[in-house]
Amino acid sequence: MNRSSTTLLSAADLHVLAVTGETSSDSLDVGRRLRTLREARRLTMRALAEASGLAVNTLSLIEHGKTSPSVSTLQQLAIALQVPISTFFEPELPRSRIVFRKADQHRSVPFSHGSLADLGAGMAQRSLDPILLTLEPGASSGEHPIVHPGQEFVFGLLGEITYTVVDQVYSIQPGDSLLFAAALPHQWKNASTQLARALLVLCPYELAGGALAYHGQTL
Repeated sequence: MNRSSTTLLSAADLHVLAVTGETSSDSLDVGRRLRTLREARRLTMRALAEASGLAVNTLSLIEHGKTSPSVSTLQQLAIALQVPISTFFEPELPRSRIVFRKADQHRSVPFSHGSLADLGAGMAQRSLDPILLTLEPGASSGEHPIVHPGQEFVFGLLGEITYTVVDQVYSIQPGDSLLFAAALPHQWKNASTQLARALLVLCPYELAGGALAYHGQTL
């Protein structure tokens, strides 16, 4: 799938490198949700594979809970299915105009080399996506720059994350922030030997569309 030809929603999960071979309760949940979404659209597994650019075998492993997909893989599926990526891991919650949760109530979903928590789960008609991203040492967005609509805000919480926007490199440490037009090519990496954590706020270019869908294509 061509990144530049996709006009879905606005932005993002932070994609990671590879689909792992690990199986967990989260991967089983994702697999069931993926199958439900696919069947609701009357798509065969082959049709979804062609739309997402993923292999049929990869989709089969995910749906059967035999592999845990990376965020970049979920992103490709979200684009193909035209849903926010949060659809795969967001619990079925009643929608509200106010969402408050204690620290221990956020559901963190592990992926290859990190975890992601959607802090806006349950919000009705939200126009931005707050995400808590945790990255293990060495995690990166891959070799190809990311381009997507909207704006991206990053606030460092723990460790250090290196963001490259166009050809400018930014070292984001606790308390540092970065805001940029997400149409600019960008990449990120945890090049340190320590765990890194950041708050991302992703603002869609089209408020009616929601967000959380576009960020990277690498497996």
